[in-house]
Amino acid sequence: MTRPGTMTRRAGPIRVVFAAVGLLTSAAVPGCAPSLGSASGAADTLTIGAYSVVREAFHDGVLPAFAARWKAATGREVRFEESYNGSGAQSRAIASGFDADVAVLSLEGDIARLVKAELVRATWNGGPDRGMITRSLVVVGVREGNPHGVRDWADLTRPGVDVLYPDPKTSGGARWNINAIYGAGLLTPKFEGGAPDKTAAHDLLAGVQARVVNMDASGRQSMATFDRGTGDAVVTYENELLLRRKMTGREVPYVIPPATLLIEGPAAVVEASVRRHGNRALAEAFLAFLRTGEAQAILADFGFRPLDPKLDPPGRAPLPPRLFRMADLGGWSKVNKDVYDPGGVWDSLFTGRAKGRGR
Repeated sequence: MTRPGTMTRRAGPIRVVFAAVGLLTSAAVPGCAPSLGSASGAADTLTIGAYSVVREAFHDGVLPAFAARWKAATGREVRFEESYNGSGAQSRAIASGFDADVAVLSLEGDIARLVKAELVRATWNGGPDRGMITRSLVVVGVREGNPHGVRDWADLTRPGVDVLYPDPKTSGGARWNINAIYGAGLLTPKFEGGAPDKTAAHDLLAGVQARVVNMDASGRQSMATFDRGTGDAVVTYENELLLRRKMTGREVPYVIPPATLLIEGPAAVVEASVRRHGNRALAEAFLAFLRTGEAQAILADFGFRPLDPKLDPPGRAPLPPRLFRMADLGGWSKVNKDVYDPGGVWDSLFTGRAKGRGR
């Protein structure tokens, strides 16, 4: 299995056996015939540049399923080249020349970087799903028995509770995590009939940040640190914890705060790469496949919340009562300015703490 920041190059095509395979249709990729420009022998090649959290779902589930569909529709095999890394790092790698055909990232801003570099079409987020292919929730993973009694974000500010989340300079997951905490503080007064409160948002984020003991480069690395025994609570994606349940067969305890953020993950075709490789039909078919019921059910099995809630597996925890989206916070541009840009809330908290340690 690939590791974060590395690529798997498959010398041959995926070979899997399925009892039944749905066909790719012309409706999935209007006006496109199978592209043979990137083929080597009887195989077509697709390079995936993705953020680390989707690694297992893609490598073990989505890619084999798509390969079976492509084979049924075209008679050709698919050879995948896969790279997984923190979302920001992956986006910068693609912008700097990494030849991914499809970018699967954590943040709209990481796709926007590729639009600015003229690698992805400005219309990538058109359509009913706005370019998104995954959903999840920001939650808090806890130790067995939840010994610190964590129920909400404020519980992470208490003395003696060591908290983990990754570094927002490199990890899209970190920004979702921080935005969930900031947003809960900002919007809770509104949920209770008042107005959004920036002071409450600042104070809640400051209290949690003061308890953060380690910030890794990606959400996946942050979870690995928690698994090794560091920290009492980890702010993470719900799907990360459900993946561990799937992989180990053991219950993985976590808490869904009453007010938390809906995570929405984007994907787009990298125009410059598919032009060079001559595999546009393959890349667009894959992107369309990611939104099919088959692919969404696979993603749900690996812990994600499907685009269509009807595909949620039995027993999935209900959505929290005060679920909010990035739009409720004013969108990514506003949050980046208010929180992460120089002088923003998190930037000031973190740089202030770093200066304090240096004295």
